[in-house]
Amino acid sequence: MKLAYTLVDWHAIAPGHSTADEWRYWAEHAPVLDASQPIAKPQCLPMMTARRLSAGSRAAVECGLTLLSRQSVDAVVFTSRHGELERNLRILTALAEQQALSPTDFAMSVHNSAVGSLTIAARQPLVSSSLSAGIDSFQQGLIDVTALHQAGYQQVLLVDFEGAVPGYYRPWLPETEHFNAPYAVALLLRAGESWCCKGQAAQPQAAALPQSLQFLRALLQDAEHMTIPGERHQWHWERRHE
Repeated sequence: MKLAYTLVDWHAIAPGHSTADEWRYWAEHAPVLDASQPIAKPQCLPMMTARRLSAGSRAAVECGLTLLSRQSVDAVVFTSRHGELERNLRILTALAEQQALSPTDFAMSVHNSAVGSLTIAARQPLVSSSLSAGIDSFQQGLIDVTALHQAGYQQVLLVDFEGAVPGYYRPWLPETEHFNAPYAVALLLRAGESWCCKGQAAQPQAAALPQSLQFLRALLQDAEHMTIPGERHQWHWERRHE
């Protein structure tokens, strides 16, 4: 399996990080994120929409709107391992306690609520999808991007995001000991050869950062090669100069 792209633009949001300079400093000096730091207030997202979204989805939609404001986008792919996990836990807890459900939680609990919120806020009927594939959600989303390129969509926006995993689930998700904070990474990709990726079957390996943040770190470090571990594959990336 071979994937190849040209990166047109990017934007990312996490606690304490929202500007390109902040992310470059992070990549070079401190490749960890402090969940206790505040997340920058949205600049593009309408306030009423922002209030309805969870922290991870809010970061994802803000990233998407930022790139839509400065680039041409033909299609959108959102990826998230857990989606609206916090919201779904509140719904399940209310049901177990025989309490009334929050209408907002109910309406916004589906996995594609974030990408739907993006197209509504942007007022653009973009072709869009929402994907979950475990720890490989980012890499599998890239396969969707390739499929869209082959279908004729030239510039495809990929947004990988996550919210904070609630404490109830953390015993079953040991990787949250290393990283558990809302974040979003948006990449605008077109077909090309600047970044090439090949998957190789391998045993699972633990990683301190989600795949999209590993990619962003390598990008900002100007790395020529990187390997991103997955559940059943290692994803070997190579940067080329077109």
